[in-house]
Amino acid sequence: MDVKITPTKLKGSVVIPPSKSLAHRAIICACLSRGKSVISNVALSDDIIATIGCMRNLGAKIDIKDGVLEIEGNSGKIYDDLTFDCKESGSTLRFILPIALALNKGNNAFVGRGKLGERPMKIYGDICKEQGIEYIDRSLANDKHLLDLSVKGELKSGVFHIDGGVSSQFITGLLFALPLLDGDSKIIIEGDLQSIGYLDLTLFMLNKFGISIDNKGYKVLQIKGGQRYMDCDYYIEGDYSQSAFYEVAKYLGNDVTMLGLNVDSLQGDKVIVDFVNRLRTADASEKLTFDGSNCPDIIPVFALACCLRKGHTDIINISRLRIKECDRLSATAEELGKLGAKIAQGEDSLSIDGVDKLSSGEVDSHNDHRMAMTLAIASTVTDGEVTILNAQSVSKSYPNFFDHFVSLGGKVKYKNI
Repeated sequence: MDVKITPTKLKGSVVIPPSKSLAHRAIICACLSRGKSVISNVALSDDIIATIGCMRNLGAKIDIKDGVLEIEGNSGKIYDDLTFDCKESGSTLRFILPIALALNKGNNAFVGRGKLGERPMKIYGDICKEQGIEYIDRSLANDKHLLDLSVKGELKSGVFHIDGGVSSQFITGLLFALPLLDGDSKIIIEGDLQSIGYLDLTLFMLNKFGISIDNKGYKVLQIKGGQRYMDCDYYIEGDYSQSAFYEVAKYLGNDVTMLGLNVDSLQGDKVIVDFVNRLRTADASEKLTFDGSNCPDIIPVFALACCLRKGHTDIINISRLRIKECDRLSATAEELGKLGAKIAQGEDSLSIDGVDKLSSGEVDSHNDHRMAMTLAIASTVTDGEVTILNAQSVSKSYPNFFDHFVSLGGKVKYKNI
């Protein structure tokens, strides 16, 4: 699906979708408990649907009605050959793989779409090799590099050395699985940990469901074995990574009020508020530098805000954008550049000189949900129509984004539906 947007200012209130990050974690924890849990205010994006399907594979019973999930968990052993469809969700793949090795004695096959087969998985490959677990990744052997990975064996407790600079998702996956094993475990984080905020969400949710983790300064995580997940009811708060689009829209002169956010949230992407406020108060002559290492998901749309700021801005430590649904670092520079932004990419940075306005044009989401939404917000400050190719990608995290955009006064024409 492509969309053509006629520039107009947005005005009104919007309820921010529930946090995808918290929903993944709450659903998994509920599914690993032995009791019944109710997880409410869940948005059924493609990624969340993938996690639900995978946890059903592992024996959880999940009933869904109007964004409320009633879950009867299962953390018992399974003896079956299973296939887990992760769609395009890196979180689902990295969270579920160690859980499957902890619970299922049969073969675990993981399939997916898009660029998921190209996302880094070496950390798990190394762990499996060390523990004698069969690990076969055929993803790069097929023409489209679609995910085709299988693992078979039993995850064992022990000491795990994890590179903190790759993704905190590997640590989260292990934290879900290791409490279920016999014997205590330890995760040693080597180097600087990226996306600490996401690990905080994991530790928070595990604690809600009765799992104790001893966090020693984000350098060592000690995990007691033989723990039991307790059932828990949980309401998913609004997602700051999605609110970032409207936060930037406000900075660009749109009149949008955001509802459903928790001002005391632990979400790392809440930093978008501080980032944008810094843009507002900075003098045009001041060169600004922002470190994006702990908030990669908000960088494309924040870069848009920087493009309309008078002055020079650098966004650094964002090389991980290259291994998302697309190479977001390159795509951000390329697509905003098509609209007249003065933006250049480095190996792990963006360098931006502000312009007064953006121009009309045709841009491509690169089949990436965050790129599609960034370009839609950009259309509110262009001098003519903007056509966004592959705009259906918003379904990955925010399926009703364009419905909300139109409700705020956005003028959208849909093509190729």
